Amino acid sequence: MTDQFQAYQIGKSDDGQRCALTQLDDSDLMEGDVTVRVEYTTLNYKDGLALTGRSPIIRKFPLTPGIDFSGTVIDSSHADFKDGDQVILNGFGVGEVHSGGFAQKARVSGDWLVPLPDGLDMRHAMAIGTAGYTAMLSVMALEQHGIKPGDGDILVTGASGGVGSVAVATLSKLGHRVVATTGRMNERDFLVGLGAADVLDRADFADKARPLGKELWSGAIDVAGGNTLANVLSQLRYGGAAAICGLAESMNLPTTVAPFILRGISMYGIDSVMAPIAKRKIAWQRLASDLDLALLDELSFDLDFADLPQAAEDILAGKIRGRAVVKVP
Repeated sequence: MTDQFQAYQIGKSDDGQRCALTQLDDSDLMEGDVTVRVEYTTLNYKDGLALTGRSPIIRKFPLTPGIDFSGTVIDSSHADFKDGDQVILNGFGVGEVHSGGFAQKARVSGDWLVPLPDGLDMRHAMAIGTAGYTAMLSVMALEQHGIKPGDGDILVTGASGGVGSVAVATLSKLGHRVVATTGRMNERDFLVGLGAADVLDRADFADKARPLGKELWSGAIDVAGGNTLANVLSQLRYGGAAAICGLAESMNLPTTVAPFILRGISMYGIDSVMAPIAKRKIAWQRLASDLDLALLDELSFDLDFADLPQAAEDILAGKIRGRAVVKVP
């Protein structure tokens, strides 16, 4: 007899995609050499697309969504993990082609897991989630470019969202002067509380960009794409860099080569899904040491497991601020 557990399951029929909270058993778990009791998960923009079916995020049916989880190993044949280990998972196609974190159990490859670093508990790990981990990969890219505190302002677009809010908090703690953009100027005090020195309206970046604008930013972390990113690139200082990790505005990039060949700027693409484990471990260790957990508590909130479908609609509508943390029952 196999153990039963609760999970959201997304199926597909001629009528389209449908999501339901259902009972599964161990025979429904997918292939893998580590089984995890999921303790916490979170809600990302990509999860919102998956739950609502607004975009073809899920490519195998039926499937449990949820691209993140933290939990405790309850069975393992992988050399690096044993029963009782606390682990984190982000990406690797989980929640897209492999059942993910919106369930009480998950079976995955141990090659996809990161040990929970010292200094973090499982709730904080999901307050960070893929969004915060992506933010740290972006910070690391700017550091590897050579940008240091005191070199000039760093711009963070979409700062009220998950990636942006963690980026603001982390960069500020590291000593950078951070300027945030948001479409919700009523969030100004929230962003200043995270460490932003100034907050700009995203509408200031909405118009078609000039080939070269005034040099304003030593670096940038962009989640938007589109005209926003084109404007940011035109405003980077000589030798500056932008870390690109989202397309909340558009996949298009209506820019020119001018800032690249006249100001020597660089653009770094940030892939959080398939990043190698060694890089992931460094990012998570940095998050444990460089992110103020008190600020993390300020930018996160608790979301009930049963409310995930409605919250998916809310995150797509831009109604969610910061990071949602879901305790799996």
